[in-house]
Amino acid sequence: MDFEFTEDQTLLADSTRRFLTDHAPLPYVRAQYSEQSVVGDTWRGLADLGLTGMLAPVSSGGAGLGLVELALPLGEMGRTVYPGPFAASAVAATSLLADLAPNSISDEWLPRLANGSAVATVGFTSGRDAPVALDPNGMLHGELTHVLDGIGADLILAVTIDAATVVAVSSTEPGMTVRPLDTVDGSRKFATVTFDAARGTPLAGDVAVAIRAANDRFGVACVLDGIGAAERCLELALEYAKEREQFGKPIGSFQAVQHLCADMLRAIELGRAVGFYAAWACDAADATERHRAATMARAFAADSFYRVAANAIQVFGGIGFTWEHDIHLYYKRLLTLQLLGGSAADHLEELASIVF
Repeated sequence: MDFEFTEDQTLLADSTRRFLTDHAPLPYVRAQYSEQSVVGDTWRGLADLGLTGMLAPVSSGGAGLGLVELALPLGEMGRTVYPGPFAASAVAATSLLADLAPNSISDEWLPRLANGSAVATVGFTSGRDAPVALDPNGMLHGELTHVLDGIGADLILAVTIDAATVVAVSSTEPGMTVRPLDTVDGSRKFATVTFDAARGTPLAGDVAVAIRAANDRFGVACVLDGIGAAERCLELALEYAKEREQFGKPIGSFQAVQHLCADMLRAIELGRAVGFYAAWACDAADATERHRAATMARAFAADSFYRVAANAIQVFGGIGFTWEHDIHLYYKRLLTLQLLGGSAADHLEELASIVF
């Protein structure tokens, strides 16, 4: 069995890194912190690279590929703290629509998601939300909180409280209100979506199965993004540890700093292994193994990756604690990953229910 990425997969990652380095450097990311949505030239550039259509079916203008092909590009987005709606639109929403196709919504929206001309997101119901449900007249009521990239989305796929129905609601539909939700991480745009007699289109098919698959792929995509962010944290810390001197020696020669960096490397390597395996499972394994692998990856990332950024801040010392330092962009990104879709305890409890 070959565990190496192919030459084409590596070349795509290199192209993604060069593009994001040129068009989405960290000053660009900082400027986007105050924006409600990030869909512009950089997003269109990613679409031109074919990334937004990687998971879309060939019949809809996509590439018909899987998360293995997207694993390295997603890592590059984490390395640059890219603030666009990629995981929400190109992974979660595209996967959900593709699994429930064909229908009028997928026929209309999948080609637009694939070419990047439209953005969609999935509103997964959580215990914090008011139940989202359809009334007898087919009108949608309820509220979804922490909807990733809800602001700026052209289409919202609302999952009802029983996870048995997905309702597609256009952003132009009366009765739907989308409000930005301030969080610590400005590179992830969250929103509260309220439905007050909003008319949508329920999607038919094996909805519960499609929802679980989309949620697993979305979670793994966020883990793969986190791998790239954590790798960059370690690189920045190592560069600083070699340059910064204390008592006439580089601080990297001190055992305490070496231990911090070693812990960071261990977490990244373990996270890379479990994340890449989960990406493969999303493409090639059965539903049970896919869910187990995705849950395991999310549990590890939620428990370990934010500590990588926290350790990097410790290496930087006093300057690392200033908000103006770039390391905080990565810390906030990984802090969000810690609770995105549930805490480590939530994922471990789910994993235990699968195993036992």
